[in-house]
Amino acid sequence: MLDVQDLHASYGQTPVLRRVSLEVRAGEVVALLGRNGSGRSTLARALMGLLPWKGQVTWRGQSLGGLPPHTLAHMGLGYVPEHRDIFPGLSVRQNLRLGIKPRQSWLAGTSDRKDPDDWCEEDVYQLFPQLRVRVQTLAGVLSGGEQQMLALGRTLMGNPGLMILDEPTEGLAPQLIEQVRLLIERLRQRSTAVLLIEQKLTLALSLSDRVLVMGQGRIVYAGTPQGLLDQSAVRRTWLEV
Repeated sequence: MLDVQDLHASYGQTPVLRRVSLEVRAGEVVALLGRNGSGRSTLARALMGLLPWKGQVTWRGQSLGGLPPHTLAHMGLGYVPEHRDIFPGLSVRQNLRLGIKPRQSWLAGTSDRKDPDDWCEEDVYQLFPQLRVRVQTLAGVLSGGEQQMLALGRTLMGNPGLMILDEPTEGLAPQLIEQVRLLIERLRQRSTAVLLIEQKLTLALSLSDRVLVMGQGRIVYAGTPQGLLDQSAVRRTWLEV
């Protein structure tokens, strides 16, 4: 689905990403690990068209070079940034409905008919019951955990084929972390790909099919969760404090 080859990105004159290559397949959860400053969030921003990049990025065989974020969202790329970016002056329901996009074709001949497997508002409330009781509440007065649930739910409403999740469990209580885990498992069941940026090593390894470790703007390890557990030198050099 997503194929990235030799990706480079900079902030001004400062290079951040260097020769990054990766792929994420349908229904696969790929964990992207690394210390703060390793380039993980920069990679997410680049993939979503929020930062210029050089290299080759394709999604379902189509090049993403030069496309703006809203076009990428319509093509099926969903993104939940680390800082959530909900609309504080709108209600929970209004935020969720902003995530809906028309079903439009990126393949000739398909229709706008609603698919029965599409995510809907009720699906979001079943996943995150807290949002149901806060449906008319302004998003700006929600707790941090509720705002994270809202950001996830809004992205689901766009029915993405790939979810890029940047630190989705940061600052969450254990109960909410479990809800995020269940969401990721459900995405896998629906064959939705997930690129999971996560600091909690145990959680990331338990959820992922494959693991990537970033360090100094490049991929320094690519393999299975068990393979990373067996590579103590990689963990010590690039992950452990």
